[in-house]
Amino acid sequence: MGSTGTTLRALRGAQKSSKGVSLYSRYLNRPAGRLLAAGAWRAGLTPNHVTGISAGFTFASIAAVALVEPGWWLGVAVYAGLALGFAFDSADGQLARLTGRGGPDGEWLDHVVDCAKMILVHTAVLIAFHRFVELPSDTWLLLPIGFQFAAVLTFCAGLLREQLGKAAAGAASVAAGAPAPVSRVRAVALLPVDYGVFCLVFLLLGAPAAFRAGYAALAVVHALFLVAFLVKWFRELKALRAG
Repeated sequence: MGSTGTTLRALRGAQKSSKGVSLYSRYLNRPAGRLLAAGAWRAGLTPNHVTGISAGFTFASIAAVALVEPGWWLGVAVYAGLALGFAFDSADGQLARLTGRGGPDGEWLDHVVDCAKMILVHTAVLIAFHRFVELPSDTWLLLPIGFQFAAVLTFCAGLLREQLGKAAAGAASVAAGAPAPVSRVRAVALLPVDYGVFCLVFLLLGAPAAFRAGYAALAVVHALFLVAFLVKWFRELKALRAG
C-alpha cells in the first residue's frame, strides 16, 4: 500500500458490520477513524499505540471535567478531546484489521480502556457537581452514579452476550454466516445511546443548568435502553440454548 488513497480504500473494505451501529458511528466516527488509521499506518504505529493515543485524549478530557471549573471554553475542549479519543478508538480496530496485527492482547486492552472511560467519565461529572455546581438538591449527586451503573452494565452485558453467543453458535459458523441486514430505523433509534452523541452534552458545560438537564435526559434514555437490551439479549441467548 503505497499511498494514503490506497490505504483508505483497503480500510473501507475491512469494516465491521454496521448492524447495531448508530448513524453517528457509521457516518462520522468510523470515517474519522479510517482517516486516523491510515495516518497511523503511514506513521508506522501499531494498533496498541493507537489505543494508547485514544486513552490519552479521553482521560485528559475526563480529568479536565473533574479538575477545572466549568466554562464554555472547557466544554469545547472536553468535547473535542472525547470525540477525538472516540475516533482513535475506532481507528485501532481498523488498523488491526488492515495490518493483520490484531490479537487477544489488543482486544483486551481496547475493552479495558472502554470500560475505564465509562467509569471515569461519570465519576468526573460527580466530582464536578460536588466541587463546582450549586445543585438544587444533593439528590442530584446520585444521577452520575445511576448513569454510570446503566452505562457500565450495558457495556459488560453486551460484551458477554457477544462472547457467549459466539461460543454457543460456534465461531466458525458465525464467521461464515450471511451478513445481517442493516436497519436505518434502528441506526437512528440508537443515536441517544451512542457514546459520540453523549460527548456532545459536554458542550453545555458553560451553562450548568442546561448541562444538568441534558445529562439527566441522556441518563434516563440509557436506563430505558438498558432494560430493553437486557431483555433482548437474554431472549437471544436462551434461543441459542434451545436451538
